[in-house]
Amino acid sequence: MKDSPKSFKSGDQVVLPPYGVGIVSGTTTKTVAGADLKYYEVQFPNGTSRAYVPVHAPLEAGLRPALTGEEVQSVLERLAHGRITLPKQWAARHRKVTDILTSGDPYQIATLASELRRWDLERGLPDLDRQAYRRALRLLAGEISAVLGITAQEARQMMDAGDEDELN
Repeated sequence: MKDSPKSFKSGDQVVLPPYGVGIVSGTTTKTVAGADLKYYEVQFPNGTSRAYVPVHAPLEAGLRPALTGEEVQSVLERLAHGRITLPKQWAARHRKVTDILTSGDPYQIATLASELRRWDLERGLPDLDRQAYRRALRLLAGEISAVLGITAQEARQMMDAGDEDELN
């Protein structure tokens, strides 16, 4: 994933946390505080949600290109084998987990899910960590299914997320 300034064009598949995967439908100009500013218009599945992201600062708003098909394999590898050190103290761990989930970075989210899965197998997860684990899996499945043009169920099977109940 690139950290350099990125421009998007109509039809590009993108991710905007916390909305998920969407499609750039074009640009529009809006007047804000007396200044005309250009925005990317991003539409999300079901056609009911749209977001406007400043063209001059898409990365600051969290907008990023969706994964490519090739990148999906790297994310799946992280999901299977990723490791991260999480604080033992709940409040610090919750802050770190929340930061990762809101970052929208699929590599960090996959690494987090891998670590939470390991914790669950070793000692079980407290409820809030279990919720974070489920959210991480949902975010990853949503992006993988959109990028590969498969159902969320098929993405979950690729992710080897285990019991279907884990995601509900």
